[in-house]
Amino acid sequence: MDRPRLDLTGVVLDTPDPDALARFYQDLLGWTRHTDEPDWVTLHDPRGGAGLSFQREEHHVPPVWPAGPGDPRMQVHLDIEVDDLDAASAHAVALGAVVAGFQPQDDVRVHLDPAGHPFCLFL
Repeated sequence: MDRPRLDLTGVVLDTPDPDALARFYQDLLGWTRHTDEPDWVTLHDPRGGAGLSFQREEHHVPPVWPAGPGDPRMQVHLDIEVDDLDAASAHAVALGAVVAGFQPQDDVRVHLDPAGHPFCLFL
């Protein structure tokens, strides 16, 4: 049996405020808005590839990093390659990210976006 064509077109993050979280990632990554609706915003990388979308979820509960027993667990996170970890981290923090208290590796910096989703900057 032939496998049907399947293309991953993006990742979707839940948030109580799609516009604000999209603005954060738009400024962080330099991506452009493709879809801009009150409950759904999509960003595209001008160089191509999968996009990043944000959907309204009024009851969004941010994961805890690192999670302990009974804590909401991270189910997905974004990995973002950078050429200068300190500069990229400072840029993310200036836009509203928080550096996570637990850092598992020297060449990775875990942050939390304004809605509490973890993302990793790495060399």
